[in-house]
Amino acid sequence: MDKKNVVLLGSTGSIGKNVLRVIESFPQRFNVVGLAANRNVEVLADQVRRFGPRAVSVGEAGAPDLKRLIGGAEVRVFEGDAGLVEVATMDGVDIVVSAVVGAVGLEPVLRAAERGTRIAIANKEPLVMAGEIIMGTARRCGARILPIDSEHSAVFQCLDGTPTSAVRRIILTASGGPFYGKRRDELTGVTPAQALAHPTWQMGPKISIDSATLMNKGLEIIEAMWLFDVGIDRIDVLIHPQSAVHSLV
Repeated sequence: MDKKNVVLLGSTGSIGKNVLRVIESFPQRFNVVGLAANRNVEVLADQVRRFGPRAVSVGEAGAPDLKRLIGGAEVRVFEGDAGLVEVATMDGVDIVVSAVVGAVGLEPVLRAAERGTRIAIANKEPLVMAGEIIMGTARRCGARILPIDSEHSAVFQCLDGTPTSAVRRIILTASGGPFYGKRRDELTGVTPAQALAHPTWQMGPKISIDSATLMNKGLEIIEAMWLFDVGIDRIDVLIHPQSAVHSLV
């Protein structure tokens, strides 16, 4: 079996670290050729030493420290948003994993799709912002977009190749966040610290706040609409505090 060359965008976040754990468990199947992170240069430098990628991208402010930490390692160092695109569009890449946060993931995902690369996406913002463009580009260029974030990966696995024309309803679950069950008058004085204290998951600050306000679920509805080519009228949300089920079809 030929090894798949993998580029991982967002390698120092929780999803990125778990992706690398999977890759380490299957060394005969995957080869890391590119890594990208923003500010966590010490973790990134350690990953460079462990996996030996051909190229790495880091936020502009962290580039000098990264170059110092990796010393004489034979790796090309790119910087900033342009660096993400450079790493995502290298020759010989089979899979791009997009685990960055926010709109910064849009251009590298789109450029990788233009090259027909398989994209494992955990970064919802590109699909929320430009789902029609990204999915259309993927179809035109032979790229495949595979969801690896929890809810949409669950939908993908439930479908198991079934065409969505046969689907009556997709249900995304939501824990309800830290304020579920609170009365309106109990919410007037809540603090950011309370909003960040998710009852089920340990996540980054942006997604934790979006979860507390339920805005994250609104974004996930838009993401599901484009990923699975279903009308928004066929997507529902179920509050499920136990968080045992991610999604249903």
